[in-house]
Amino acid sequence: MTLYWIIAASLAGGVLSAAAAALALLVRPSWVPTLVSFAIGALLGAAFLEVIPKAFSHGDPHVAALAILGGIFGFFVLERLLLWRHCHTEHCEAHDHAPHPFDDRRSGTLIVFGDTVHNFVDGVLIAAAFMQSAELGIITAIAIVAHEIPQEVGDFLILLHSGYTRGQALALNLISSGATLVGGVLGFFTLQAIARWEPVLLGIVAASMIYVAVADLIPGLHRRPEMRATLVQTTLIAAGIGTIALVGALLGQH
Repeated sequence: MTLYWIIAASLAGGVLSAAAAALALLVRPSWVPTLVSFAIGALLGAAFLEVIPKAFSHGDPHVAALAILGGIFGFFVLERLLLWRHCHTEHCEAHDHAPHPFDDRRSGTLIVFGDTVHNFVDGVLIAAAFMQSAELGIITAIAIVAHEIPQEVGDFLILLHSGYTRGQALALNLISSGATLVGGVLGFFTLQAIARWEPVLLGIVAASMIYVAVADLIPGLHRRPEMRATLVQTTLIAAGIGTIALVGALLGQH
């Protein structure tokens, strides 16, 4: 019965999170550049307010910090490899003196990878909770879905802004959400072995969020230096951070 609970909760969590991201289908394409600011805030808020503290509390903080540092370096190398792979034409970012950070899919590729790892860890956490009790498992699953909703919406917007169609972005979110089920099932059978790697996995998740927000998304905001755009961007970044903080505070009270 415990395995069945884990499977049901993992499927429900993944589907509900992806369904929340689908709400972004209602967003007009012209709004996407502005709403990316909210995605930046959600990514940074999730990284610094949720993922990193959890990584430090679930193991050696030095190991978690090393995973974050290594993850950022690894994502830089991965991004350069992706850039090199696609740089076979005269007009590419490596040869362009005015780079356009949103004109390719590198940001989307990195965010999908990081989100998949994040969903896998969520599945492991769901499995660990259900192995304690069904009640704790259900509460944990609800908490994970509540935390994932703003992040999934932000990821969806980033995919749109990285050049993916709405159908492709939705499909990638659904596929990525399947990692929750994989993590839940593997967690049930090999929880003790996986738990030792939890700080490292969480560190990689945080690294992907920080790198995409700071290296890929924020430079694009600087292309609009006018005061009105700056005020809108600042407000939406703060709103993204505040959303993560509010969800964490509300769940922390229970």
